[in-house]
Amino acid sequence: MSNELQKPVVGFTSGDLNGIGIELIIKTLSDIRILDVCTPVIFASSKSLNFYRKGLPDHNFNYANVKELNRLNPKQVNVFNCWEEEVAILPGQLNETGGKYALLSLQQATQALKDGHIQGLVTAPIHKKNIQSEAFNYSGHTPYLKAIFGVNDVVMFMVADNMRVGLVTEHVPVTEIAKHITKENIISKLKIIHSSLQKDFGVDKPKIAVLGLNPHAGDEGLIGNEEETIIKPAIKEAKHSMLVYGPYSADAFFARGQFERFDAVLAMYHDQGLIPFKSLALGEGVNYTAGLPGIRTSPDHGTAFDIAGKDKADNSSFVAAMFECIEIIRKRFGYAEMRQNPLKKISARMIANAVDERIEEAEG
Repeated sequence: MSNELQKPVVGFTSGDLNGIGIELIIKTLSDIRILDVCTPVIFASSKSLNFYRKGLPDHNFNYANVKELNRLNPKQVNVFNCWEEEVAILPGQLNETGGKYALLSLQQATQALKDGHIQGLVTAPIHKKNIQSEAFNYSGHTPYLKAIFGVNDVVMFMVADNMRVGLVTEHVPVTEIAKHITKENIISKLKIIHSSLQKDFGVDKPKIAVLGLNPHAGDEGLIGNEEETIIKPAIKEAKHSMLVYGPYSADAFFARGQFERFDAVLAMYHDQGLIPFKSLALGEGVNYTAGLPGIRTSPDHGTAFDIAGKDKADNSSFVAAMFECIEIIRKRFGYAEMRQNPLKKISARMIANAVDERIEEAEG
């Protein structure tokens, strides 16, 4: 295994400075064993880290400041200072400062991911309102990353030990969901999920379930017609190139444990997918942005202003997001490597088999 795979460089954004993001980073990266599996780079400022470090006396957190991303120290946690000025940090406060510096961290970390300085990115929680500006007019990380990387589509993909749930629509008002449920959107999401399951999660022949939009999946047109006119035709077309099933009534699908038969589930809207995911997922849930050329994960919770700065934040989901990021990096590199020069690999295997046969003949 190459060094890049053994110890990938993983970036971490600060999230909202007044939330629990930096606390999660400190708690997670205080474990020096992390340095055996990745080279961490925090995109924040040493002053902000020191502010929160003072309130976490039980965590032995050390780091090295770096000015150039091509000169990282693989034996230490690295901090790339995105700003030098003093910043008034007020844990638990929703203000403009928290959003401003969360965006600075995100911008520089995302650029590092695009430029290949880091192989993966773990984003700490932002507050979707106070980060809004001319540079960030998005409903969250997912559409922002889609725009920055210039891709046509991505999927908000929630992953856990026992289930994976993708969404057709993300942070969309309930009154507007139906107009985003189109055949084209469903097929696009299915293609991204199918590709991601293969190259990012190592599933050779993924089986994907699709949920209906309406109660009881429309009851054959009695309760809305989106299943008949949009969702079923999308599934039928997708079946030409992948294993797709549905549409299923969301309540019975999860209540009866049908999700366990599939490698992923495509839900039509946020709460349809996220409520059962957060209720039934085993282990810690992770938010993964499928469809990007870069790899980004995030914990499945928010800024938690109510406990910020109180040493109460549980970093379990953040740790899971970090390890999921590392695992996806390895799976994706392995997938690409396996598909390079396939004829050359086949020839090499044939030669090796022939040599083995000759040896066996000689020994016989």
